[in-house]
Amino acid sequence: MDKVIPVVVIKDINDTIPTMQALIDGGINCAEITFRTACAEDAIKLASQTFPDMNVGAGTVINGEQCKKAIKAGAKFIVSPGLSVEVAKICKSKKIPYFPGCVTPTEIMQAIALGLEVVKFFPANVYGGLKALKSLAAPFPQIKFIPTGGVDLTNLTEFISFEKVYAVGGSFMMKGDITENCKEINKLL
Repeated sequence: MDKVIPVVVIKDINDTIPTMQALIDGGINCAEITFRTACAEDAIKLASQTFPDMNVGAGTVINGEQCKKAIKAGAKFIVSPGLSVEVAKICKSKKIPYFPGCVTPTEIMQAIALGLEVVKFFPANVYGGLKALKSLAAPFPQIKFIPTGGVDLTNLTEFISFEKVYAVGGSFMMKGDITENCKEINKLL
């Protein structure tokens, strides 16, 4: 998995290939295409087929039906804003990584019980940022985190340097010139 997971919202299927190419041109070979738009499933399929070596996943997956559609479309990983037992079970049966949003000790314990080792910490800025993440990491040494929400170029290095951070997620590189933004990110990694 890349150290940075761009959260990509595709509203028009025709934006899929140029957007993925811009990420690749900037040195990022990963994308979490959100399941928030009418064309999300088709965008995941198109991206996965056009860029087979790219780590294309599905984000904002909130139920089993979406999860099945995303995996069928070619998603290599699944991300949720919260923890879904149904999604976790489907991903486990298909051997697809699942990164659920977990911000409380109880949610993290539930993720551990489901056999998960990496969780999304979302929205990171609302739930206390790196300070909170470090506090949560202490009692759960087996868990790694993907902080998302409030991560940008000003604090990316801080988050990435914490050994319990698996990767960072966000949409900050998707604003403006995607390729140049990704190049700036890679200078910090």
